[in-house]
Amino acid sequence: MVVTIVATRRRRGVRLRALRSALQRALELLGEADAEVCVSLVGDGEIRALNGRYRGKDKATDVLAFASREGERVPGDEDWLGDIVISLDTAQRQAQEQKHSLSQELTRLAIHGLLHLLGYDHERSAAEARKMRRKEKWLLEALASTEGEGA
Repeated sequence: MVVTIVATRRRRGVRLRALRSALQRALELLGEADAEVCVSLVGDGEIRALNGRYRGKDKATDVLAFASREGERVPGDEDWLGDIVISLDTAQRQAQEQKHSLSQELTRLAIHGLLHLLGYDHERSAAEARKMRRKEKWLLEALASTEGEGA
């Protein structure tokens, strides 16, 4: 599996290696061990522009996911799941509000984005939202227990 992380912004408390490892482990748990994903860490301005362009919403958001499985496929891209874009600015604010680390918030947002890449969509219906929340919770708990074991 390939997890690429691109940081157009840097912030104290961002552990890129840990984020990459968490996503790799999540992909294994989801049965997507051959998958490829790219995560971009950006600021509020950049994510606001993307949110406006692709979702028609002129505001910053925490995470956007661009799933390749939803579009036209090209031979040879079977393992490519898509791109996850996370706003470091929003993630920092949310981490402070939730009273946990920026690293924990980035992992949560990356997992949320990953589930979107795999077809989960909390905006589709209340039932889909519950299904996605359960899967997100399961993954985060599995990652936390693995982390606790020193793996």
